[in-house]
Amino acid sequence: MDQPIPLDEVDHRLLTLLQDDASRSNQALAEAAHVSPATALRRVRRLVEQGVVERQVAIVSPAAFGSGLTAIVEVTLDRQGAERLEAFEARAVAEAAVQQCYRVSPGPDCVLVVWVRDMSHYNALVQRLFTEDANVRNVKSYFATRRAKFEPRIDLTPPKPAPPHSTLPSSATPGP
Repeated sequence: MDQPIPLDEVDHRLLTLLQDDASRSNQALAEAAHVSPATALRRVRRLVEQGVVERQVAIVSPAAFGSGLTAIVEVTLDRQGAERLEAFEARAVAEAAVQQCYRVSPGPDCVLVVWVRDMSHYNALVQRLFTEDANVRNVKSYFATRRAKFEPRIDLTPPKPAPPHSTLPSSATPGP
């Protein structure tokens, strides 16, 4: 999806509702969006087919598994050619503990968000993903001590129109 897909007000309402709770029935979704069930179903199918809705998932609370450990990891590679970057990225995204993987610039080559059960699981991940890769030059990890916010949603609030340009009347002269 390289080009933005045109979305109208109904699409925005449906997407906002789905981001809040994707498990609601089509009937409940249609009622909340103030559209017919047929319209809701047709629109949601189109949004899925066009890739606007990538997937629907359940967000599992990490607290259900104990405290766990979240790390934000900066990775710098020794050689940054396209093939080397793609090879590291493929290895990173294949790891179940890697929740997010971004190529970034400037600074490190990649930033990962990782969740593991404990430090021993983190150390095993480090060994597999970083130590065994001769192209990894530097790894800098930041360990979360508290999660203040986790909201995997896209803000669909329409942008506010820019205020009109003010012009001085032709008889007015700017001050000194």
